[in-house]
Amino acid sequence: MFLFSICIAMSFAAICQVNELYIKDIELHRLRYKNDFLKDENSPLSKKDTQYLRFFDPDIRFKVKAEFTKEDNAVPFDMATYSGKTKSFIKYGRLEFKIDNVSMSLFVYKNIKLAESKEYADYLFIPFKDLTCGSESYGGGRYIDIKTWDVTKENTLMLDFNKCYNPYCAYSSGYNCPIPPKENWLDFKITAGEKQFARHIKQNGTIYFYRSNG
Repeated sequence: MFLFSICIAMSFAAICQVNELYIKDIELHRLRYKNDFLKDENSPLSKKDTQYLRFFDPDIRFKVKAEFTKEDNAVPFDMATYSGKTKSFIKYGRLEFKIDNVSMSLFVYKNIKLAESKEYADYLFIPFKDLTCGSESYGGGRYIDIKTWDVTKENTLMLDFNKCYNPYCAYSSGYNCPIPPKENWLDFKITAGEKQFARHIKQNGTIYFYRSNG
């Protein structure tokens, strides 16, 4: 019994250590994310604006192993954007996964024009909506970026919703942000990743002022 208790304690300590390291990794990711706005000449945010970027607390439940199925004979199609323009994509594949024992799936897309660039040839795009959209998170949906080499030889991929982010349209108009196709609307609350952008917070009254929901 004594040895069993020791094993339980050691296992719990190991889990806590893994979770702590994961939280630090997400915090570092978010710091880099904020800094990227200051490097992009087309950024909708100034350094002062980045203080209004908000995120759900890191939650390792939302880092899941997904089964990947490649899309055969993918045909280019036009994905609508919030500016009224379209962008050409192909459906690259499908991800199937579970969160809290609930089965879900998302399609992965590849931007045809972006893929022509050597720098972005391996970039893949996952736009999605979920039940937090329009309340806790941006109404226009959120994005996850992955790369082709993130898919293993066993056709699996670690999908991390803690790294999902808002499109530029969440902060300002004048951008061609893809609208997540209905096939990527999740009937589930993804309480992870970036929250709704707060331009101003009134501390005493706890009143939030947001950008347009797109």
